[in-house]
Amino acid sequence: MDLFYADILSFLDDLKSNNNREWFNENRDRYQKVRDNFLLIVEHLIASLSSFDNTLVSVEAKDCVFRIFRDVRFSHDKSPYKTNMGAYISKGGRKGVHAGYYFHLEPNASFISGGIYHAPTSVLRNVREDIDYYSHDFLAIVENPSFAKTFPTLGDDKLKRIPTGFSAESPVSEYLKLKSITPMHALSDERVMSNNFLDYAVPIYRQMQPLIAFINRAIDAE
Repeated sequence: MDLFYADILSFLDDLKSNNNREWFNENRDRYQKVRDNFLLIVEHLIASLSSFDNTLVSVEAKDCVFRIFRDVRFSHDKSPYKTNMGAYISKGGRKGVHAGYYFHLEPNASFISGGIYHAPTSVLRNVREDIDYYSHDFLAIVENPSFAKTFPTLGDDKLKRIPTGFSAESPVSEYLKLKSITPMHALSDERVMSNNFLDYAVPIYRQMQPLIAFINRAIDAE
C-alpha cells in the first residue's frame, strides 16, 4: 500500500520554516495530498488495532485526526499551524473521554503513545481509584519488563504530593501522582520511513492495549 510517510515529513519540515498563511495558501494542494495520505495511514492503523481492540471497529479516521490549525488565542506563539500531524484513536475519536492510542508524525520527533491526556478531574479520580484498588493488576501491566522497555515513561507531568484521599504508603503512590497517563515510544525518521512501518508499530500498540483496557474499565464504571 502506498503510504508516503516521507512526503508528510517533508511537508511538515517545510511548514516549520514557513509557518505563515501566505506560504500555506500557496501550498494548500500539497497539504491536501499530505492530509489525505495521513488519513489513509490512520485508516489502516484503525483496522489493525481493531483486530485486538474491538471498541475501535466503528471508529473513523476523520474523527481521530487533529486539525493542523493552531488555537492561538491564549498562546504567546502566534504561529498559525502545527508542525506535526496527530491522530487519537479511541472509542469516540479525538473528542471522546476514553483512553486510546495516539500516533504523532513530526520531523525528528515522531512517536507512538496513548492512554489519557488532561482528562477531566472526575475521570482521572476514577482512574486513580482503580489504580489504587487494583494495584496488583496495574503493576503487572506497567512494570512488566517488556512493557517498561518499550515505554520508558508513563508521563512526566506529576503532582508534588499524593492526591487527597490516597495513602503515600500505597504501592502505586508514584503513579497516582500522574496528571496524565501517556506511555510513549519514540520513533526516528528512519524508522517511520522504513518499509512496512505499520508492521513495526502495531505490535507496540498491542503491548499498550492491557493498559488502555484497564483505564477504560475505570472510566466506564463512573
